[in-house]
Amino acid sequence: MQDQLKLDNFICFAVYTAGHALNRVYKPLLDALGLTYPQYLAMVSLWEQDGQTVGGLGEKLFLESSTLTPLLKRLETAGYVRRERSREDERVVVIRLSEEGLRLKEKAIGIPGCIAAASGRDAVDLTRLQSEIVALREALNRSVA
Repeated sequence: MQDQLKLDNFICFAVYTAGHALNRVYKPLLDALGLTYPQYLAMVSLWEQDGQTVGGLGEKLFLESSTLTPLLKRLETAGYVRRERSREDERVVVIRLSEEGLRLKEKAIGIPGCIAAASGRDAVDLTRLQSEIVALREALNRSVA
């Protein structure tokens, strides 16, 4: 029973510390691009699908608009995105990549491979692990909904 309260047995601690380790690997790669990790995630999402609304991007990234809006303003100041009001509904803000933002993708293309290499795992194992973590996240989200 006492083993239940050992820090090394906590899945949350393992995930939390793995996240910190991932951030340490990402940091120099993203510093070279002038991006923070949340900014990188926003850019990856926009490279995947340009012209997303702030709300839609926030849902994908699990970020509140109060966190996302300043992040997008910084990306706009850096010249990577443009924020535009929707023609259909002025309350909706659409995020579009600039030419500079599109060019940044070419500089970032090798980052996933660097992360995979740092993990020491093969592609099949990383895909399995990612799927398990997503399933865990979804189960936890359902438990509090």
